[in-house]
Amino acid sequence: MELIINTYGTSLNRDNEGFVITTKDGRQRIPTVGIKSIQISKGAQITSDAVMLAVEKEIEVMFMDNQGNPIGRIWSPKYGSVSTIRKGQIEFTFSKEALEWIKSVIIKKIGNQQVILQMMDAKTDDEDKKRKKAVNRLEDYRAKIIALDGDIVADVAPTLRGWEGVASKIYFEAIQMFLPEEFRFTERSQKPAFDIANALLNYGYGILYGRIEGALIKAGIDPYVGVLHRDDYNRPVLVYDVIEIFRVWVDYVVWNLLSQKVISEEFYSVKSDGSVWLEQLGRRILIQSLNDYMDEIITIDGLQRSRLTQIQLYCQDLAQKFKAVGQ
Repeated sequence: MELIINTYGTSLNRDNEGFVITTKDGRQRIPTVGIKSIQISKGAQITSDAVMLAVEKEIEVMFMDNQGNPIGRIWSPKYGSVSTIRKGQIEFTFSKEALEWIKSVIIKKIGNQQVILQMMDAKTDDEDKKRKKAVNRLEDYRAKIIALDGDIVADVAPTLRGWEGVASKIYFEAIQMFLPEEFRFTERSQKPAFDIANALLNYGYGILYGRIEGALIKAGIDPYVGVLHRDDYNRPVLVYDVIEIFRVWVDYVVWNLLSQKVISEEFYSVKSDGSVWLEQLGRRILIQSLNDYMDEIITIDGLQRSRLTQIQLYCQDLAQKFKAVGQ
């Protein structure tokens, strides 16, 4: 369970071996059992006593910006890494194996995009034809990436980024057909968004960034040493690599919310520059919907686990891959 404190003026304090949330409407005591992380947004407060309790119980504390992105994190000193994992991670980054791994990540991402498109309900023959064309074009890029060869990631990084970008453009252009007319957008917009669909996607991706960064840290991996994304100073660039496998989970949740037409003007606000920002109600509905989806049990590689646990297992497997290189 994630404890999310994102209402302005709300505070989180310690109450013996539990937490207490104080709002303008009163106080609520929350036991620590089952809490995996605490997320604090701008305008909310957490006391040092509550932070220390979280550290004692190995509950990570994340501080989030207005778009749901983690901007700071406190975790237990019990999270750690053996030297062979960190050493192996560096060696892995400049190996042939790293190229094969990042290729597999992008291939999986495009495959997931194909699955999402195939799940959409085409209401006309024209929609079905366009959908099939997009899926086939995505398959062409998967085949190109599979056939791409090199000794290290740097040899082919510009090509990989270019093909990944084109594939994402194909995907988002095609999926527009399956949204209600009022929620369609012409292109992806980030920091800030200029429509409600992109605002929801950006906030959802921000939540997912936090989940993945936490899973990498717990597995003993340095999230600041990336493979394809490694040129951003002081950024958790490995998160940007790993998230590509799981990004469609956010897409699916957002598309369901938009398709069900539960989004109203109360969910967001439009600023003077045209940018769109989620308001408290919009954030709460998206967070709850995404948390419910992440808690669902699915089967990957024969293991039935929640989606959130599948992320953690993936990061643990990645740590073992790094460790094997460092030994």
